[in-house]
Amino acid sequence: MMSIGEKIRVLRLGKGLSVNEFAKKSGVSKSYISNIERDVQKNPSLIIMGKLAKTLDVPLEELLTHKYGEDDKTKVK
Repeated sequence: MMSIGEKIRVLRLGKGLSVNEFAKKSGVSKSYISNIERDVQKNPSLIIMGKLAKTLDVPLEELLTHKYGEDDKTKVK
């Protein structure tokens, strides 16, 4: 399962943005973005997540949810 930080990093790199560019566009500090991406900050606020989602041009829900594949499902018996 990909963490929120990993997901943000993948999306940021997919847009061709450096941490510095991403910080400037989102209005979130470089150090805070770095901490999120490295999973030092594991629970960023919805306000911050909203800014990052808007900058990445993805719905906020995409950053907050994990899409489960068949192998990830927990079976309840």
